[in-house]
Amino acid sequence: MVKLNSDQEQFWTGTFGDDYSLRKDDEQIIVSDTNLFSQALKSAPEINSIVELGCNIGNNLRALNRINPKFKLRGYEINKTAVDKVKKHNVAEIIHESITNPLDHSQTFDLSFTKGVLIHINPDLLHVAYENIYNLSHKYILLVEYYNPNPVSVTYRNNSDVLFKRDFAGEMIEKYHLK
Repeated sequence: MVKLNSDQEQFWTGTFGDDYSLRKDDEQIIVSDTNLFSQALKSAPEINSIVELGCNIGNNLRALNRINPKFKLRGYEINKTAVDKVKKHNVAEIIHESITNPLDHSQTFDLSFTKGVLIHINPDLLHVAYENIYNLSHKYILLVEYYNPNPVSVTYRNNSDVLFKRDFAGEMIEKYHLK
């Protein structure tokens, strides 16, 4: 059983999170993700292992597997329905866990990343997610998130306090003195 740390996590593990997964089950999304990651990885050809924090149904992991089936991939996901779905694709090791819980950092990866995940984390718990992202990488970090220079909460599908925009990358750069 995953320890939930906020109302936001409760929200994403329930029906709303399940419905989100259904909306994202689309081949066109994987094609788009394949293009995005192909472009992003051009400047880092030595990547062999990748971990995604908040992988949902695995679209990003499937895209990465299409780019290079030899990538060692791992994903963390809080929503059990999404975990069951992504495991069926058998492209990555999948761990059912919240990224706001301390994760095992004994194994690190060339790249750790999030894509559309930090925006849904309770701002009071971002420091734990940042720590996990940082500690799981021994080389690169990629954050693909909504940006705003100042933290704001945005109404998402008529729900309050489930989507936040801020300068996630800037905060991590400052916190960990990244280049």
